[in-house]
Amino acid sequence: MNRRNLLAISTAILALGPVYALRAQDTKKPYTPEQLDQMLAPIALYPDALLAQTLMAASYPLEVVEAARWSQANPNLKGDAAVAAVKDKDWDVSVKSLAAFPQVLKLMNDQLDWTQKIGDAMIAQQKDVAESVQRLRAKAAAAGNLKTTPQQKVTTQPATTGGSTIVIEPASPETIYVPYYNPAWAYGPWPYPAYPPPYYPPPPNYGAALMTGMMFGLGIAAGAAMFGGWNWNHGNTYVNVNRATNISANNFHANRYPDGNWQHDPAHRDGVPYADRSLQQKYGQNRPGTAERDQYRGQQFENELRGGQAGQRDGAARSNVEQRAGGGERTGAGAGERASAGARPASESRGGGAFNGVDRGQAVNREGDRGRSYGGGGERGFGGGGGRSFGGGRRWAGHSFAAGFWGWV
Repeated sequence: MNRRNLLAISTAILALGPVYALRAQDTKKPYTPEQLDQMLAPIALYPDALLAQTLMAASYPLEVVEAARWSQANPNLKGDAAVAAVKDKDWDVSVKSLAAFPQVLKLMNDQLDWTQKIGDAMIAQQKDVAESVQRLRAKAAAAGNLKTTPQQKVTTQPATTGGSTIVIEPASPETIYVPYYNPAWAYGPWPYPAYPPPYYPPPPNYGAALMTGMMFGLGIAAGAAMFGGWNWNHGNTYVNVNRATNISANNFHANRYPDGNWQHDPAHRDGVPYADRSLQQKYGQNRPGTAERDQYRGQQFENELRGGQAGQRDGAARSNVEQRAGGGERTGAGAGERASAGARPASESRGGGAFNGVDRGQAVNREGDRGRSYGGGGERGFGGGGGRSFGGGRRWAGHSFAAGFWGWV
């Protein structure tokens, strides 16, 4: 067991649990158009295929964390070469495809709370997400900040329901450029003062943070990694199954997409709780016995992390996180059980879990006071401080160790 990798994965896991615990207590209302525009503003101007695959991958946040760790450990691999190198990983095809774009994986890993939210929106409100993207693109075009460049081709096409849709494609299909921009500039005057868009600066090697203008890094030879796209007139994403099979021959199942439309695959969720109760029920996270399994796996994880004598446990009882962090293949329980770890009320004490002696319920409640997610407590910000911007996502990760370990199936 590589303890450094295990600790890195555990940090991400601990960051996920409290956020969902706070939100899963209430009946989840869909994200409003204002909230969707706020969340999607940083990526709405990505090329269509990259945007689609980024949103698909966001619905599998733990796999995104693993892919980001892999990318960090393999800095010389980018583009189609990186995708070929992860071909036999057991990640979803969308996550594998993002190995071509280390800067995108880094953004998603650094802003896990944001990643979870856009993933949840993609699962539950795909049509609303598509409408939000088109709203944002129309704002950028009206502000004069979205146009064809040597890196991208921007076209306006008539919509079957009236109006028009804006399509963004690479100028060359084999070379993909990831745009960076400050949403406060890109979209002109922002219409929702209570929901200001976040700005995530480009990586340091791109230069200084942007106040105005759009920045493109070096083009990435990743044409073979592009398999997704948008049916804008129907408000959904699609999958080119032939391309997806080439990317992920070991675990891509074309029969999941008989009509070519993308569907979330809970087998790759790895127990990360769904915030929406209806999604918990749909994907089997309300099954009896979840709490007992969570407690057991929490104790097993604690023993492993602290160097305890956990090595004697039966392989079928090992947590998915331990297997994956150690490089093992998914075995044992199977896809159905992997998606079964449910969110628990924040007030419930998780005795026997990691970091014993901490009052988990109070810790989670303190996080609620510091800043709830959308729809919780009337706060509009993503994280720390209860403010209205997204910027506190990483503070959740820092405080989440006090909240204890959530079991993963």
